[in-house]
Amino acid sequence: MNSDPLHRRGFLTGIGTVAGLAALSQVPLEGTALAAPPLRGGEYPFKLGIASGDPTPGGVVLWTRLAPDLFSPDGGMPSRAVPVEWQLALDENMRKVVKQGTVSALPELAHSVHVEVDGLQPERHYYYRFRYRGDVSEVGRTRTAPSEHGGRGALSFAFASCQDWTHGFYSAYRSMAEEDLDLVIHLGDYVYEYGVPADGGLRKTPTPDVLRDGPQDLDRWRMQYALYKSDPDLQRTHARFPWLVTWDDHEVANDYAGAYGPIDANRAAAYKAWYEHQPVSRRSLPRADGSLLLYGRSAWGRLAQIDLLDTRQYRSAPPCGWGEAPACEAGNDPAKGTMLGTTQEKWLLDGLRGSKARWNVIATSVMMARLDHDGPTGDIIWHDAWDGYPASRKAITDTFVSAKVRNPMLVAGDWHSTFVNDIHQDFDRPDSPVVATEFVGTSISTNGDEEVYGPYYGPMIKWNPHIKFFDGDRRGYVTCRLDDREWRTDLRMVPTVSRADAAATTFASFVVEDRRPGAVRV
Repeated sequence: MNSDPLHRRGFLTGIGTVAGLAALSQVPLEGTALAAPPLRGGEYPFKLGIASGDPTPGGVVLWTRLAPDLFSPDGGMPSRAVPVEWQLALDENMRKVVKQGTVSALPELAHSVHVEVDGLQPERHYYYRFRYRGDVSEVGRTRTAPSEHGGRGALSFAFASCQDWTHGFYSAYRSMAEEDLDLVIHLGDYVYEYGVPADGGLRKTPTPDVLRDGPQDLDRWRMQYALYKSDPDLQRTHARFPWLVTWDDHEVANDYAGAYGPIDANRAAAYKAWYEHQPVSRRSLPRADGSLLLYGRSAWGRLAQIDLLDTRQYRSAPPCGWGEAPACEAGNDPAKGTMLGTTQEKWLLDGLRGSKARWNVIATSVMMARLDHDGPTGDIIWHDAWDGYPASRKAITDTFVSAKVRNPMLVAGDWHSTFVNDIHQDFDRPDSPVVATEFVGTSISTNGDEEVYGPYYGPMIKWNPHIKFFDGDRRGYVTCRLDDREWRTDLRMVPTVSRADAAATTFASFVVEDRRPGAVRV
């Protein structure tokens, strides 16, 4: 994924000792420059699987983490750098190797590696694996994006969010792994900050005592990721497709606004653990102040531009209050509150103005459409979404119009519910034109099989005519397939998360035609 604010190489200058050590982990090792020490008890080191991400026309990021003992502070690894070999091939049997090398996995980064492979052919599948001593990882499949000026072709991707491990199995991922996809976009709440019960919650799977309290330091955050990433269906979906990833609030704390206060030790630890466990490039290395550069732009040839947003790190306190509260005039003043921060917002708007893509996709953790809670007055809203930052939202919707952005599409998560929304240029004027379409996906597992948001949000839908579809109580994911003529979305739902093998089915489908904002159910 490319991002305009910082060049990848320039970013490595002056960002502190930890980041400098992390950059070293990408340097190929000559011969036996580092010995590979045996692991305690001979445990398998690739228990957290493998992954790829940030595909470009010429490259991709490959990820793994050595962790033979998931719930020890060091992951069962020695407190030294160790060599990890990697290979990239044209075939699943790994006979036609086109790239290979050795990188060092550093204890400072939990013995994770982020290999940035370049010099690849555009729009092509590749296969990859890692080796440590005599242990070899499974073989993963990834792919590169089409060339910048390539044909428009087609794109198939799924998006997902909100996967509380204790609330149920990742049966949705088991079905997703069987889809014919080019890409997966994860929109946040990859882990939750809460302690884990002894019986594993709905999973009824025993968990170690060290997980009882929620994470408050780096060691414990690493264990939280280790627990979540130990799930076989999540691992398989990572190994099948390249991912684009952003975060939401539960990777740190519920409903937090990142710019509201300085980065404390726990948030810095949470950010660092996120980086260590995601297939992202060096541009996202933790900086000296603990922050991460996360937002970025990916192009899928001339067909699609995907802008992946960070709606937490630069967010100010909501100008009209926290949570469910009345709207107020301060929300319409850009100087009083921001969702994206000045730099990211300018980057996004400039990118939309310059886009030549057929479809312009904004991937955002939280819903952009308005959701009036209290009937005709439309006064009560939820301020942890874009409703709490209407000036930031209007800057984007006005740009859709002024720049004549072609086919703006939004995909979002967070709500543990499914929405299909018309996006108006100005939600304070319901008669303003529809300028974009939004799909909000439900959770992978969070809220389990309980009926929570159907009874809560359901009565509000009649007061929000721009909401074309709502379901509050099913778990699953969303697939999107787009070409020159249309965008098709399938809402993929599982009947229960109490079983790992519950298969997803298509609950409803919608189509958006080129140059005609607004989804039509088919």
